[in-house]
Amino acid sequence: MLRLIESLSFLWLLMAVSTMAQSPPVLDAGGEPLRSGVEYLADPAVADVAGSLTLVARNGSCPFYVGQESARSGRLGIPVIFTPRNPQETIITESTEVTVTFSGVSTCVRNTAWTIGGEDPQTRRRFVVTGAEPSYFQINSRNQLGGSYTFQGCPQCVDEPDCGRATCGTAGILIQNGTRFLVLDGPEFTFMFVRAS
Repeated sequence: MLRLIESLSFLWLLMAVSTMAQSPPVLDAGGEPLRSGVEYLADPAVADVAGSLTLVARNGSCPFYVGQESARSGRLGIPVIFTPRNPQETIITESTEVTVTFSGVSTCVRNTAWTIGGEDPQTRRRFVVTGAEPSYFQINSRNQLGGSYTFQGCPQCVDEPDCGRATCGTAGILIQNGTRFLVLDGPEFTFMFVRAS
């Protein structure tokens, strides 16, 4: 009997530690937790800066760069869908690895999952692009009440231990020739999420 009580006590302790270790949910603009498979617009957390995230072109290329609508365009952007690395999770929590995919289609007939591109030699930033194997991102809160979040990308290191500098980076906006691109390795940019459907 004592053995059974010890076993149950250990199980309860494990469950309590597991519950305490969970990160808080990422909240949408309405205060509801983000859910896997649901469409959200990624809007700037600061009003009147620009619009939602969308697909944009660079240097006459196909529009497979992740960018931001200009404030003057009046367009909403393209909704995104978050998918946790663990398929059992349905609520998106802070610091959990997720893939991010635009729910629309690209005119270049490529998938629209986000991935981290190589470092651009001119800007020394890594552009977030689509059309390749998806990268994992984390969503982190920038205030204690929720509602203001950043994206952090950490591409997998293929050649460990020869990976060089830290590969993780927080996403920000880089403006080139009037186009706003989502990039890593610069000043961070905060977003809020608005349920699209």
